[in-house]
Amino acid sequence: MSEVMKIARKLVKQGYLEHDEYARLLANRNDKVREYLRSTAQETAIENYGHDIFLRGIIEFTNTCRNDCYYCGIRKSNGKVDRYRLNPDRILHCCEIGYRIGLRTFVLQGGEDPYFTDDRMCELIRGIKSKYPDCAITLSIGEKERESYERYFEAGADRFLLRHETADADHYSKLHPETLSLEHRMKCLNTLKDIGYQIGAGFMVGSPGQTYDTVASDFEYLHSLNPHMIGIGPFIHHDDTPFRDEPDGTVEMTLYCLSILRIMFPKVLLPATTALGTIDEKGREKGVLAGANVIMPSLSPDDIRGKYLIYDGKAGVDDEAEAGRKLLDVKLAKIGYRTVTERGDYKGWNRTQNSIRS
Repeated sequence: MSEVMKIARKLVKQGYLEHDEYARLLANRNDKVREYLRSTAQETAIENYGHDIFLRGIIEFTNTCRNDCYYCGIRKSNGKVDRYRLNPDRILHCCEIGYRIGLRTFVLQGGEDPYFTDDRMCELIRGIKSKYPDCAITLSIGEKERESYERYFEAGADRFLLRHETADADHYSKLHPETLSLEHRMKCLNTLKDIGYQIGAGFMVGSPGQTYDTVASDFEYLHSLNPHMIGIGPFIHHDDTPFRDEPDGTVEMTLYCLSILRIMFPKVLLPATTALGTIDEKGREKGVLAGANVIMPSLSPDDIRGKYLIYDGKAGVDDEAEAGRKLLDVKLAKIGYRTVTERGDYKGWNRTQNSIRS
């Protein structure tokens, strides 16, 4: 048995590795190990969630952002972006469409837009919850202070996505301006978990400057954080950023990391991301077969989808929501899976029991 297969079997047996073992598992991967981890991850996902795939409808409600992250197409210094903000009526209309086609989670995703104050966000959250009380609300709106996160939770938000991007501080500084720090990002994630949210972290696969050691650090950090959701996808460049000439991440490495994460976290909510579907036409199906159990179709209005481009070539920009849902059902049925009409919470999570206010 090869050394890398021994490491892979150790991961399957105990669910985690040491730093150097993660690095070797990444650096020395081969077809045999890749298929062993993929099939094990798929079996693990089926044991916990069956062949059900949970859907989250993403509503990209603002592409205005105060930050200038080097990889992001909607960074504040990109003067080519046609900026927009959706008003509450348009956001609720997106939810109405999503609810009609069977989605029971709405993801409010946007840049860190100062216009959307805590008061406005809480009013929006309460408005959605009052109309769709059986649905979950996920926020993906960046770094805030504890008081803000608490207010959103009290208003009815259930989940919060905040990708840590990289757990290596030096690498973090290569991806972000000096105004942002890995220390504060991690503090936000800890605060969110402490309040009672289902939290999601994650990283870009193949981001500029990433090494096997930095990914090993990501796995170690996620093991210590133990999030409910993990979002990873390949880095894809945007022509209007400093990383315009950097190579994109690969499908192969992204799928490999997905399988490792499913084995590490058997119950985690693990998306096959839009970025994965962007660099490979069958990327999301491949992600499901590698252990993913979540897909996040867009509910954003047709006229603004092409304006929320964190990276170039984003898949689904031209898909109409209802037709896209039907096509997704067909694609998943071909590989033996089905979408389901339910919230799709993390197994064992209960809003009251997990909240510090219980």
